[in-house]
Parts: sequence; structure tokens; C-alpha cells
Amino acid sequence: MVDERRMELQTKLIALLGSKNVYFQPPESVKMKYPAIVYNLERGDSEYANNKTYLLRKRYSVTVIDKDPDANWPELVTYAFDYCSFERWYAADNLNHWQFSLYW
Repeated sequence: MVDERRMELQTKLIALLGSKNVYFQPPESVKMKYPAIVYNLERGDSEYANNKTYLLRKRYSVTVIDKDPDANWPELVTYAFDYCSFERWYAADNLNHWQFSLYW
């Protein structure tokens, strides 16, 4: 079963990046091209009324990976989504990583 809401997120991330280098929960065997976006489902937050769930928001961990340390990803990503926050930056394998939490 395809999660159409997640596919909407995939499409928006591709448009934001300007390429198809967007990966959802990629296996280690995938060879990525940079810049890239990797995102994973973290959890869901539910809101309740009348003893039932009436709203479920999925939270994703979104990481932008780029060789350019001066790229303005924090501004681009946080302004592109309503419920998004920049969590941290780190360097690994000579690449820059910007990590975000995103409710979608």
C-alpha cells in the first residue's frame, strides 16, 4: 500500500532540492549522489477526542547532505514547511549534514 501523503512529501522534497536525489529510508547498499536528502519516519503524534484518535501527525527526520559547507539549507528547508525545525549540523565522511524534524 502506497502512503500518498508521504509521496506528496517526496515530491515536495524533490522540488526543494532541484533533483531526484531524495531517499526514503535507503538501505546501506544505495550509492547516493550529492546534494541529497535522506528522510526517515520517526514517530507519530496523536490527538484524541471522545476517546478516539482524530488526528495523527507523522514526524520525519530529514537530513540534507551536501559537500558545500556554506549552503543555506537551514533557511530553505525550514521556510518550505510549516511544521519544521532545524535540529543540528554535523560533518561526516567529508560531507555536511543538516538535520531537521518535520511533521507532515
